[in-house]
Amino acid sequence: MKVPVSALYEKLLCLLPHHGLLGSLLNPCPRLLRQYSCSKTELVTATDLISYWKDVFEANEIPEAQASSEYIVSHVLGAKTFQSLNASNIARYFTLLFREQSLCPKRISKMPVQYVLGEWDFQDLTLKMKPPVFIPRPETEELVSLVLKDKYKKKKLSSACCRDIWQPPDPLGPVILEIGCGSGAIALSLLRKLPQSRAIAIDKLETAVNLTKENAERLQLQKRIKILHHDVFSSSWECLLHWGLVDIIISNPPYVFHEDMSHLAPEILRYEDLGALEGGHDGMTIIKEILNLAPYILKDFGSMFLEVDPRHPKMVKNWLHSHPDLSLFVSATHKDFCGKPRFLHIQKYKRRS
Repeated sequence: MKVPVSALYEKLLCLLPHHGLLGSLLNPCPRLLRQYSCSKTELVTATDLISYWKDVFEANEIPEAQASSEYIVSHVLGAKTFQSLNASNIARYFTLLFREQSLCPKRISKMPVQYVLGEWDFQDLTLKMKPPVFIPRPETEELVSLVLKDKYKKKKLSSACCRDIWQPPDPLGPVILEIGCGSGAIALSLLRKLPQSRAIAIDKLETAVNLTKENAERLQLQKRIKILHHDVFSSSWECLLHWGLVDIIISNPPYVFHEDMSHLAPEILRYEDLGALEGGHDGMTIIKEILNLAPYILKDFGSMFLEVDPRHPKMVKNWLHSHPDLSLFVSATHKDFCGKPRFLHIQKYKRRS
């Protein structure tokens, strides 16, 4: 469906903070303004609208202008991506136009597109997103995949070793602890992929705890997850043993070096919880706390998966070497899709009696 430009342009302007002008929030796009105002009979398609907002975003130095425009317009039309739009989606454009007008100025203020849309896909889940809860990145999807690969590998080895010995199936899957759950992306993805598993998710930010609860209920996973408002610095850890010792600890902890914080993108500094990012002078503050906690709550031969800064794998290995009492060792380091050492697989060995 097409919409008259004059009506569209009038609505776009009147809903911006500076009524009738593209004031300090919006830098004008002269070419488009001339094009859209030259004829009252000219029509605009969804493609034209995406092109318009792309130019506006670029004029305001918004990162990923094309992708932002496509995501927002497609979201308003009821689709995940512009490529997935069909005729029926576009027909809905006429009644949902007002939402696009309210969402785009938020992006111009450098609000991350995930917060603008209020939702984002992670693995095969669609999760609610709210500021300032940390937005899960693509690298963290790789972290989840590593856990699944390790689990399937162990299951295959177990089956091969015991194929001649009948054993009743284990009715209970692994118990997983996620430290710093944010939106619940990691824990909920693992619960979906491992049907017999159970999870405990903790975060020091109450907003994050509430958002994880909301996402768990939307995905109907709330009966298999215990979500706690808990700080890893707390001296009390017994509450984490709701189902006994855990099989897996997983975390994307705050690991940004203090000196690197000022170099983060403005939209991150302005909207996201900086406490979910900064890891102290060496990026290891929270990582060390997790490592100190692990021996008390992790089963013997249990696994821990951490997302870290590329400088951390060597630092963590050296730190564990100097703390043998923790009974932990780095069994593997994995690279992200950019080829940087990003993920640590740490295991607990059984202490000698």
